[in-house]
Amino acid sequence: MVKIVQEKQPTVKLQKGDKIIERTVKQYQDNKAKWDFKGFNVVQDNVKEAKEVVAENVVPLKKKRKTRKKKDEQMDN
Repeated sequence: MVKIVQEKQPTVKLQKGDKIIERTVKQYQDNKAKWDFKGFNVVQDNVKEAKEVVAENVVPLKKKRKTRKKKDEQMDN
């Protein structure tokens, strides 16, 4: 079994009216002028660090069962 560790980027929440979106800090800083122009403001000043996900905690999904299609039978009347 291979363990895969996925690193999550630190995120920042942006708000415009009732709408709140979450973007990575890098994406926000690269496009800060565009977010300000669109009317989005930072909800929180501190940046939260996301938890790392380890693959051993993930449950593998089962394959979807294929259903058998019935052939159209001609009725002899």
